[in-house]
Amino acid sequence: MTQGLPAGEYGADSGPYDAPPDDTGEAQELSASGLTITFGFGPSLFTDANGDDRFGLAGRRPALLEDLPHFPADMLEDARTGGDLAVQACADDPQVAVHAIRNLSRIAFGRAAVRWSQLGYGRTSTTSTSQTTPRNLFGFKDGTANLKAEEPEAVDDHVWVDAADDAGASWLAGGSYLVARRIRMTIETWDRSSLREQEAIVGRTKGAGAPLSGGDEFTEPDFEATGRDDVPLIDPSSHVALAHPSANGGARMLRRGYNYTDGSDGLGRLDAGLFFIAYVRDPATQYIPMQNSLSRNDTMMEYLRHTGSGLWAVPRGVPDGASLGGADGAFVGQQLFA
Repeated sequence: MTQGLPAGEYGADSGPYDAPPDDTGEAQELSASGLTITFGFGPSLFTDANGDDRFGLAGRRPALLEDLPHFPADMLEDARTGGDLAVQACADDPQVAVHAIRNLSRIAFGRAAVRWSQLGYGRTSTTSTSQTTPRNLFGFKDGTANLKAEEPEAVDDHVWVDAADDAGASWLAGGSYLVARRIRMTIETWDRSSLREQEAIVGRTKGAGAPLSGGDEFTEPDFEATGRDDVPLIDPSSHVALAHPSANGGARMLRRGYNYTDGSDGLGRLDAGLFFIAYVRDPATQYIPMQNSLSRNDTMMEYLRHTGSGLWAVPRGVPDGASLGGADGAFVGQQLFA
């Protein structure tokens, strides 16, 4: 599918006439659209709720692969939380991404079932200096200070798991941890807030995305700068102040979030927001402390509802030149399962 080919040998319109097609067909005539597929393994794949070994993998469970804690102000829906496996399909055309998930789910019928899913669009953070910073549904630039591909040393430090990190889970070396959070935004309330209040909550200007301490979008925020009556130009409880690495022991993460819109609820309010996705080397130090701080102190929390959550260990990719599922036997997660 990442090559633009059908999911099966015969495709959607050929093969045995009295058997279901081995591809669902909605991606016919469409290009591969840059499709990528990422797999992750959740805590429940290794042990069940009672701590029992499900598939003989408990001894290979990474020490850091624990369910995320319940953060202050969480409003999690059980049906949108956790999961044995995470499958993330990304493509320039959403129909191609949905086609991939649909066919993988179809192939897995009888062995696995979809627990929850989320369709996102318009990624909300840059991962390269060549990209223009996108905007979230609050209308603000999002991910200005994100890790960039042009920072390979920082990516090595903050994203990729090293073999020395966990001797009992060496299979994860070269991989990462994926954090996912479905965050509903109370759009209608936000839209009735003044521009002054919105900028104070975020800590940046809405137009250029510059910190309120001055400069342009990529100027480092000055949290000591004050204005009239020695009031800080950037509110200490603003999102920027609390999420900045300086407030989190220097921790950074690679964010790959997406906007989402799932229609309206029974009161006519948009069910829309941010499907937050981030990759980290150590969720215990890079994500959990920061989210605890944001949940308790971030003034933006008045406009957010965290409804879905999960953590997965993402193994390294299949080596270049390997035939995925082919004669050489290469497959995703081979170091864990073999």
